[in-house]
Amino acid sequence: MRIRKASRLFIINENHQVLLFQFSHTSDALAGQTYWTTIGGAVENGESFEAAACRELYEEVGIVRQDIGTCITTRNFEMMLPSSEIVIADERFFIVFIKNEEINTENWTEHEKEVIHKSYWWTLDELNQTKEIVFPHDIPNILLENFPELLKN
Repeated sequence: MRIRKASRLFIINENHQVLLFQFSHTSDALAGQTYWTTIGGAVENGESFEAAACRELYEEVGIVRQDIGTCITTRNFEMMLPSSEIVIADERFFIVFIKNEEINTENWTEHEKEVIHKSYWWTLDELNQTKEIVFPHDIPNILLENFPELLKN
């Protein structure tokens, strides 16, 4: 089984809210699935996880960073891609603190335009209480382990 490397980003605003996108699949192998997830995507050939994180940050929200910092956590699991291929996901997570909540989506691919339906700035309390499907499931725990100051809302 192929390993799919990906960089994911926790984007945090001044109010300690986390930006997530809602994906809703209608016409691919994941048709019928709706979920919220962090910004990010696959690492391209010859690219580091850090470089992929910088690229995804620009492509998905329009923020330019030359240095993304260090990985704060990882996940490895089996998943199905929209193409129906089953892969082992090797994900590295990075955190980006921003001041401006405005996002720029002009660099989205046609597929992203088709499947991403909403963006929302979640509080940690909202993430703890939601019945929505959110990936990764334990965002508040991950963030608080690395940045306990986020409790000071």
